[in-house]
Amino acid sequence: MALVVDVPLNTMLADLDETLRVLLKRELARHGFDGVEIAFDAPARDWSSQLSSPTVNLFLYDLRESHEFRPTEWGTDFANGRHREVRPPMIMECSYAVTAWTQAVEDEHRLLSQVLGVLFAFPQLPADALAGRLGETAQRFAIEGRIGQPKSDGKADFWSAVGGQYKASLDYVVTLACESGIAYERGPEVRTQTMGARIADGPGGAGAITEMHRFGGKVTDGDGSPLPDVWVTLPGLGMFASSDPQGRFLLHRVPSGRHQLVARTREGAEAKAEIAVPGAVLDLTVAPARRSGKKGG
Repeated sequence: MALVVDVPLNTMLADLDETLRVLLKRELARHGFDGVEIAFDAPARDWSSQLSSPTVNLFLYDLRESHEFRPTEWGTDFANGRHREVRPPMIMECSYAVTAWTQAVEDEHRLLSQVLGVLFAFPQLPADALAGRLGETAQRFAIEGRIGQPKSDGKADFWSAVGGQYKASLDYVVTLACESGIAYERGPEVRTQTMGARIADGPGGAGAITEMHRFGGKVTDGDGSPLPDVWVTLPGLGMFASSDPQGRFLLHRVPSGRHQLVARTREGAEAKAEIAVPGAVLDLTVAPARRSGKKGG
C-alpha cells in the first residue's frame, strides 16, 4: 500500500461562524428580535463603544482536541478503482463566549435568554443552516453544540485578557471534525491472472507455450447486494465455481478467447454473459426467477 497525503481545503471555522450567524438570525427573527447583528470580534472596550444596534457576539476563545470524542479506527472507502484506508479525523472543540449587547440591561438579558434557548434547542446544528463545506462534513460526522458548560471559572481573567468590561456570558462549545487527507491506498483490484504453461515435448525440445488465466468477478441482485452460493459456469469448457458470501467468484486455468458464462442461483434465477479472457472484470446482476402458475377454474 502507498501512503497518500492530500490535505483538503479546510474552511471549517469560517463556515461554522456563518452557520451560527444564519441560525441565530433566523431563530431570533421568529420571536421578534429583528435587526440583531451577529458578531465574532473580541468584546474589547473599543469594539463595544462603536455598536449602534443590538448585537450578539460569539467570540471564539479556545480551540482544542476533544478528549471525549477521539476516534481511533481507520475508515475505508473506494475511489478510482482503488481501496483506501483513511486516517480518522481529529475532533475539535470550538469554544465561544456568547454575549448580548443592547442599550438597556433588561433588553440585554431578554436577548441573551433567547439566544440561550436557541442554542439549547439545537444540540446538533441543523442541516439547512450549515454553510460552506460543513454540509459535506456533517454527512460523515455529526456537528454538535453544548451550551452553558464553561471550561473553567476564570471569567474575570477572560475579560481582563480581551480588555473588556466584565458582563454575563454563555459558554458554547461546538464539536467539529478536522479531516487529515492522509490515507493508505491499495492498487486497483485484480481479477485476472495469466500463467504460461510450456509443452515439454515440442519440436526441438522447445515446447509451445499455452497461456492460461485466472478469471473472476462478482454476482449481485437487482439492488446491488452480493449474492452468495451462486453457481457460475463456463459450459463450453466444463468449468465451474460458486460465489462466496461477498458474491465473488474465481475460475482457474481459463484459456484465452471468448467464452459463454452462466450464473444460476438455487432458486433458478439466471444470468448470462460473454466474456473475453484476458479482459475487463465482470460484474453480473441476477434478477429473481419468474414464477409461473395456472389459475384454478
